[in-house]
Amino acid sequence: MPKLLMIAEKPSLAQSISSLLSNGRAVVRKGVSPPCSVYEFRGNFQGQNASFRVTSVCGHVNSLDFTGLLGRYTSWERADPAELFTVAPTEKKEANPKLYIIKHLQTEAQGCDGIVLWLDCDKEGENICFEVLDAVDGYLASRTNVWRARFSAITQVEITTALANLIKPDQAAAQAVDARQELDLRVGCAFTRFQTKYFQGRYGDLDSSLVSFGPCQTPTLALCVSRHDEIQAFRPENYWLLQPLVS
Repeated sequence: MPKLLMIAEKPSLAQSISSLLSNGRAVVRKGVSPPCSVYEFRGNFQGQNASFRVTSVCGHVNSLDFTGLLGRYTSWERADPAELFTVAPTEKKEANPKLYIIKHLQTEAQGCDGIVLWLDCDKEGENICFEVLDAVDGYLASRTNVWRARFSAITQVEITTALANLIKPDQAAAQAVDARQELDLRVGCAFTRFQTKYFQGRYGDLDSSLVSFGPCQTPTLALCVSRHDEIQAFRPENYWLLQPLVS
């Protein structure tokens, strides 16, 4: 009987998926990662009886950061902000080591013949799929038995239909997220360091402040400022409401 590992994006989703697929008969136990319980049950998979093991991650498994000799590029004083655009090397690290997510995945993958990825159906979810696969590489019996579930709601029909129509994870979508993460890191850190240093000594109330920059936060700030300006420039005007009387 094949044994399949199923990974959801968060603990509550793992609980819901296991409950729907097992008709509420899954046996639950604790995993290596404190927030990520493991649910086990038997069922049908691709026309044969199978043993299922359902658990989760807590969002992204890894995070991206600068690396280098003696922390050169993580130091504000030892690296020119311009170097962060191209020269500074990066590496992926475990996003939250205190949760032991990687160890949890590796432990649960042992003895499993395949894996079904129930991550969110967007580019971020696709990226997490490959983070999970990297974590369990060498622990699964076969990396060729890898499937991706596509679903848009947590209902009996949606989940069972997704299990019956599994696909392969999309590496191109995952790589697009990798590229975006690197751009966010390089652009955000470079400009944050540059403008924080630039404003020091020029404006007294900014001397002890971090003047951050981000590809998402900066356009959002512009929207907030634009709306604030509209409110400040508002001038009350009379308006008339016509109410016809018919007799």
